[in-house]
Amino acid sequence: MTRLVLLSGWGCDARLWQQMAEHWPEGLAVSAPDWPGYGTRPPLADPGSLTQLADAMGDDLSADAIWVGWSLGGLLATALLDHLPAPRALVLLGMGERFCHEAGIPEAELAAFRRAFARAPEATHRHFLRWQLQGESDPLAAYRRLRELLGDNGGADHATLAAGLDQLAGLDNADRLARSPCPVWRVAGDRDPLLAPAWRTSADYRLVDTGHCPMLGQPSSLAACLLGIAGVPAP
Repeated sequence: MTRLVLLSGWGCDARLWQQMAEHWPEGLAVSAPDWPGYGTRPPLADPGSLTQLADAMGDDLSADAIWVGWSLGGLLATALLDHLPAPRALVLLGMGERFCHEAGIPEAELAAFRRAFARAPEATHRHFLRWQLQGESDPLAAYRRLRELLGDNGGADHATLAAGLDQLAGLDNADRLARSPCPVWRVAGDRDPLLAPAWRTSADYRLVDTGHCPMLGQPSSLAACLLGIAGVPAP
């Protein structure tokens, strides 16, 4: 049986994927585990430790599955290739080898966001949840769907969020991807405001009329893309 493991990004717990459920065919096993510190899952003692993260996620990230990491989830899933048995394939959704890029989100912009989060974490988090949706064809509708799924806070622990911002600033997976032990597929929305244009155009799959959050803006297109990568017929 083909298995997909859907991994959320910064600021959003696994409820983010619920809108995808109606697009999966029978016989496909799909799981969406929370990262530690999200949803009801307790945070790590050291939220920035990849070793602790691998220990906590080992049962969720099995080698017989395709890992689909969205945004920070893709960055972390790639980093965990050094700690866990390789999956059948890794899908990076809305993420490149690193997060910052001068033509996308420059380091200075992320540094300013981290300072804002340190001053006012809840307000900064809420602002990000809205801001990341600006590339969707109907950002207001996408934000309403996001709030229906997550409420106002995204279901995340503050220390985990702070560590996630550190990881966005510090993780660079260029070497890991160059020697990846499994196939890697890059998927990007053609209007993703967080990705540099070069990273959008070089993606293996480009989703039309969507931005950073295709699971909200274009769930059917995203599902079809992932089913194609998995070699599973669409329902």
